[in-house]
Amino acid sequence: MSRKILLMLVAAALAATTTLVAIAQDGGSGNSDRKVVTRVAPVYPELAKRMHIHGVVRVEATVRPNGAVKSTRVLGGNPVLVDAAQEAIAKWKFEAAQSETTQVVQLTFDGD
Repeated sequence: MSRKILLMLVAAALAATTTLVAIAQDGGSGNSDRKVVTRVAPVYPELAKRMHIHGVVRVEATVRPNGAVKSTRVLGGNPVLVDAAQEAIAKWKFEAAQSETTQVVQLTFDGD
């Protein structure tokens, strides 16, 4: 019984995140294209592995002038995957710049 409820919640969340991705792609707010100096791969969540969940997570990262990630905000993706994506991107390092910038990062979880 609880597995059915979990699957229904995941399906509802997928429907909601599809809307979020569509909204995120419509708005273009002055993003920068700073190169990534250090990239940390996300840890694939165990629940996602067991449920064979895969997909793309889009995250907006605010990057300090020194290249460290100051904060992250999820723009879209499966709720089971977003925490892993945010945790990984928070550890990334970008090239230095004159001021704080906003980067949109897209991570693909393919289950391999």
